[in-house]
Amino acid sequence: MAGLMKMTMPRIDTQADLDAAITRLVAIDARFAAILAAAGPPPLRRRAGGFAGLAAIVCGQQLSTASAGAIHARLVALADPFDHHCVLRARRARLERVGLSAAKIRTLKALAGAIESGALDLAAIAQLPADDAHAALVAVHGIGPWTASLYLLACLGHADAWPGGDLALQEAARLAFALRARPTQKDMAQLAEPWRPWRAVAARLLWTYYRHAKQREGVLIAPQRPASAPSKRVKARRT
Repeated sequence: MAGLMKMTMPRIDTQADLDAAITRLVAIDARFAAILAAAGPPPLRRRAGGFAGLAAIVCGQQLSTASAGAIHARLVALADPFDHHCVLRARRARLERVGLSAAKIRTLKALAGAIESGALDLAAIAQLPADDAHAALVAVHGIGPWTASLYLLACLGHADAWPGGDLALQEAARLAFALRARPTQKDMAQLAEPWRPWRAVAARLLWTYYRHAKQREGVLIAPQRPASAPSKRVKARRT
């Protein structure tokens, strides 16, 4: 963290911020005007930040909204106030009773340890450019690209976060831009480059378009493992 330069970045904290950012994005890429007209405006959907907000995202990986909410509620009930110290003090058996998997316990322990040691400063991350903030988060064991991007977008309101590995986002781009195939994460990075510093706004619009086109919820879906993936790769994957 010491080598990263802090700077003020555009944030999406209110509906007015989001509306103004959409106007700026449309001025960059007029195709978003048609997406907005077809699907309507995206919801703000802000979440709490800090350790609690990041822990909630970790709890929700690969789970339904209801299941993730129940596990997170039991987790934060361990102590009041709930912070990284609670997870550091909690025995693994107690965290297992909350409903956390072994992988999520390892991630939360690593996250709490990084905050305690000063290796990760969530307050400082809020003032970094999206790419630098993303790099600082994924340096923590168990925090993968999707989790980091979602934290920047939903918890910090970062205007330039870009969860390009999100499957719903990829499918929305295929539909909205009439692409021959669903773009890969690398394709998505190239596609979104001209939209800086409003890539998170593009993501919100595309998620809303996905919901409109598919008639089902598509917001905040983590990349899924192929069913045939070998078990040794399952252990290595971070979301």
